[in-house]
Amino acid sequence: MRSIAEPAAVYTLEMPLLTPLRFSWRRLPAAGVPVKNLGLRTVASGASSPSGASPKAFNIFDRDLKRKQKNWAARQPEPMKFDYLKEEVGSRIADRVYDIARDFRLALDVGCGRGYVAEHLNKETVGKFFQTDIAENALKNALETEIPTVSVLADEEFLPFRENTFDLVVSSLSLHWVNDLPRALEQIHYVLKPDGVFIGAMFGGDTLFELRCSLQLAETEREGGFSPHVSPFTAVNDLGHLLGRAGFNTLTVDTDEIQVNYPGMFELMEDLQGMGESNCAWNRKALLHRDTMLAAAAVYQEMYRNEDGSVPATYQIYYMIGWKYHDSQARPAERGSATVSFGELGKINDLMSQGKKSQ
Repeated sequence: MRSIAEPAAVYTLEMPLLTPLRFSWRRLPAAGVPVKNLGLRTVASGASSPSGASPKAFNIFDRDLKRKQKNWAARQPEPMKFDYLKEEVGSRIADRVYDIARDFRLALDVGCGRGYVAEHLNKETVGKFFQTDIAENALKNALETEIPTVSVLADEEFLPFRENTFDLVVSSLSLHWVNDLPRALEQIHYVLKPDGVFIGAMFGGDTLFELRCSLQLAETEREGGFSPHVSPFTAVNDLGHLLGRAGFNTLTVDTDEIQVNYPGMFELMEDLQGMGESNCAWNRKALLHRDTMLAAAAVYQEMYRNEDGSVPATYQIYYMIGWKYHDSQARPAERGSATVSFGELGKINDLMSQGKKSQ
């Protein structure tokens, strides 16, 4: 299991438009299966979670627009061209699943997209995979996997499953678009079985800082002010608190940075659209002037360009692991039950050195 204080690692990926990727994929049946086969519970939009919805949740994102963006991206003739980042993060989540020495009879992928986690797992580790997403086209065009899968059209904040259903829940690069993240984590905790594990990944606050700075500088210079063009992200310091508040224990949070090189800013923005990751915040500015966009591209090149003329884009990824409580799990000793003080532990080195001298 990874350390909470693990330093960020930087990985560089070349832009896939210059190196075409090839994938085999199949068409899944239409989303939605009979209630008796899934153990579903009825959850309507706006219904409260088992522990109640967050009383101060903000409506930051236009969820209907995000559904349309993801559906549009999944309908493109070659969606595989834009899957490189989600494929990479999906494989890293799969690695974390393999780190746990157990098999999972029933697993759930929340906000699965085209199934970027399931394709990296095998049927020996996961018996059956339920994949949920708000975009029906993403479910219909899911990537091929050897694990039996069931597609369910569902919102991350309103999971239509009964309590204590899944042994494993994963979520890859989806929760950053949720308006009520505490509620979504509570829903995930609710559907997990005791001693079940949640493994998730979401974008961090430094994601696309190059693009954000370039747009802000250009818009301030050309238009006398700027609007947010990159959506807000959760701070890593908040994740542990949110997971604990949702009921998870034995928490692990670590961070990575993935750097991707592009020919220019416009190619980066084209890829974000192809990923279904365009901004959908309610307070976004609908249009930018042509002069402002050209100025932003020039600023991007001037401030961040590589020696070969390409420009980098940084994606900060937060990985989180949390367990649902079970009596069999290890627990900390009661306060005051220690038999050795930290002061005495500090003397161990001195005692060991004295022992070596006496020999």
